[in-house]
Amino acid sequence: MRTPQSRYQKGQIILLALVLAGVFFMVSTALISFVASYGRSERASVAATQALAIAEGALDQAAYQLNQSPSYGGQANTLLGNGTFTIAVSNIDSGTKRITATGFVPNSQNPVAIKIIKANVGLSDSNVSFHYGIQAGEGGFIMDNTSKVVGNVFSGGSVIGSSQNYIYGDVVSSGPNGLVYGIHATSSVYAHTIGNVSESTIIDKDSYYYAAQTNTTVGGTSHPGSIDQASSSLPISDEQISEWETIAAAGGTATCTEGPYNISSESVSLGPVKIPCDLNINGSSVVTINGHIWVTGNITVQNSSVVKMSAALGSSNVAVIADNPSNRLTSSVIRVQNTATFQNSGTAGSFVFLISQNNSAETGGEEEAFELSNSASALVAYAAHGLIPLANTVTLKEVTAYKIKLKNSASVTYDTGLPSTVFQSGPGGSWSFIPGTYAIIR
Repeated sequence: MRTPQSRYQKGQIILLALVLAGVFFMVSTALISFVASYGRSERASVAATQALAIAEGALDQAAYQLNQSPSYGGQANTLLGNGTFTIAVSNIDSGTKRITATGFVPNSQNPVAIKIIKANVGLSDSNVSFHYGIQAGEGGFIMDNTSKVVGNVFSGGSVIGSSQNYIYGDVVSSGPNGLVYGIHATSSVYAHTIGNVSESTIIDKDSYYYAAQTNTTVGGTSHPGSIDQASSSLPISDEQISEWETIAAAGGTATCTEGPYNISSESVSLGPVKIPCDLNINGSSVVTINGHIWVTGNITVQNSSVVKMSAALGSSNVAVIADNPSNRLTSSVIRVQNTATFQNSGTAGSFVFLISQNNSAETGGEEEAFELSNSASALVAYAAHGLIPLANTVTLKEVTAYKIKLKNSASVTYDTGLPSTVFQSGPGGSWSFIPGTYAIIR
């Protein structure tokens, strides 16, 4: 027979079980909620990390695209990994841009995570490198008299000398029409055909040719049947030059009052600037360059004038461009004469680049893009579509043109600092990130 006490004890046990069940349920619910919350937090944390990585990848994409096309303005909803990104590019000034990159996981429509970062990029000294003392395009390279080159030579056309003109370096004449003869190379020569019956050729090291080798002395080893060297584009594209012209024009436009813009027997500072006429620098003038200069006509520097980079430019480089878009056949010519000189900033690795957009040679004409004579000293001469003839005691650090002729005692001495010296635009990373501007804004 059950007593009231036993029934009471049983009720206590049931009550205790219910309490314990309730506690267990609450703890379980809390634990499940915590685990679910922790899982969501972990997923959100992972997604946020992935979104940040995607945004940083988008920054690199933006810098790359800017170096392919300065007009690049961004892109939207581009797939990358397990997410997408959007890029916006805005101009701060002529030489600085701001990139805003947004990374989404998994996408911008239903994002689990969003990361937005920004950074500024500026024109730097890290792109188009000159690797040759002489680089000619399809017009080729011709040497006469006692002219010489101290440095490597690359030509998209023939390399032709007379009386074994010295080239102190390697010589490349690219493509199936590559031809080299009449020179004395202190290193190796690469061409489809080497030698000519009328002009002897001397190669101190190795020769690499496909078709034939004639009347040639080789100090090293000959390699018949060698693959033709691939053609190489000239270092600076027209688009890049146009970008520098835009930068110059952003600095203001000079006033041409009586025809040419004349500087005579005075010290002036110039650039960045667009000069909408011919530029004449004469007498004992000293012109200090502070930035790119675009002349929509001819440039003449003569009679002991000095053109020098501002010391404030440091290791940077500046372009002085002759480009008349309405007349590139007979205009857009650069003349440096009568002991006129160009000087860098005083910092090793800085250079003045003289650029002519004259295209007469490329179209079969005889107009010269440059006229350099009588001890004129220009650091780097560039004419991708024109002819550069060098004569007398002209000395250059580097010359690049569609067609090049050296004669008399002209000499090109390739500066050892030039391979690491570059222009401020184009392939290879001209736009680079400015330290201290990187920021995560979300």
